[in-house]
Amino acid sequence: MTILKRKSQVTDTIPTASMADIAFLLLFFFLVTTVFPRDQGLRVVLPEDDAELEVAQRDVLYVEIQSDGTVQVRRGDSETGQTVLARQIEQIWRAEFETNPNIIAAVRTHPDAAHQYMISVLDALQMAGARRISLQVLET
Repeated sequence: MTILKRKSQVTDTIPTASMADIAFLLLFFFLVTTVFPRDQGLRVVLPEDDAELEVAQRDVLYVEIQSDGTVQVRRGDSETGQTVLARQIEQIWRAEFETNPNIIAAVRTHPDAAHQYMISVLDALQMAGARRISLQVLET
């Protein structure tokens, strides 16, 4: 009678044959189940066609953003402007809106101004509840 001896061999390695499959399945699972939030942004209503409206100058509040980020506020036909910070636009808009509910904010941005300057002004107008905003390029 022959007795078979079993050799027990202890190894210190981890089997990695299916590691790539497991990593791929985990990656696929997380990609499929991840929900990406949508950026809400500002809702912009664009005019149809090339319609032009006549607006009285007394109903316009000009907010001019210079290339260096300074913000000037002018009322209507006034030649002189007031230099303010972007965060002050909210209080200025609220005060102007109380005296004239038909007011329109004409945001004029210099072509060389950083995009963030315009966004700061638009955020302040949105916080003030401005609904009538005209976006324009400041002519140099």
